[in-house]
Amino acid sequence: MTHAYKGKGFTLAEVLISLIILSVATLAIATMQITSVKGGYFSSDLTQATFLAQDKLENLKNLSYTDSNLSGGLHNEGILPGTIFSRQYDIAEDAGNSMKTITVTLQWTDRGSHTISLSTIRSK
Repeated sequence: MTHAYKGKGFTLAEVLISLIILSVATLAIATMQITSVKGGYFSSDLTQATFLAQDKLENLKNLSYTDSNLSGGLHNEGILPGTIFSRQYDIAEDAGNSMKTITVTLQWTDRGSHTISLSTIRSK
């Protein structure tokens, strides 16, 4: 009983080529995954920074117009406890002293320096 080879199956070269193609595709997917994770971290930081800036801005808007925290100039709060963010706010008064521009700025470093600022105008 003899069996003749009829060309069925894969040769070693075909298997190696398919493994190389599979490896390249897997590396491309891994690279996309890393980019996605980095984007997720940045998005999380940006969301948290926006929340912290908005929270401070709302707090300042709710103060009395003559409150000492709304005095003109730059107010530096430094690094916020439990976060990677530093926050400062600036109060600019107009010449007639009837309006104040409140600007809250948050800064953080994550593979580069990032800044977000929110502003509002407060009248008497």
